[in-house]
Amino acid sequence: MANSAQARKRARQNDKQRMHNASLRSTLRTSIKKVIKAIEAGNKEAAQAVYQASISVIDSIADKNIIHKNKAARHKSRLSSAIKAMAA
Repeated sequence: MANSAQARKRARQNDKQRMHNASLRSTLRTSIKKVIKAIEAGNKEAAQAVYQASISVIDSIADKNIIHKNKAARHKSRLSSAIKAMAA
């Protein structure tokens, strides 16, 4: 447990930041799931539209260092290749 006033404040700030980061991470997961759902539905145009919207979410969360930039690139690459594979 934090004993000094400085440590108590830091603990409060950490809790607040952790909740904010969790919210952003949840937004990321939701946007990825929307793309996957559109791919499974089989509509390529709709999947591309949802994918374009999710790219900005993925990039913004990577810019805030919630996830690593390579993880963001990996998600985008896998979703893109899944959409491209729909026509085949």
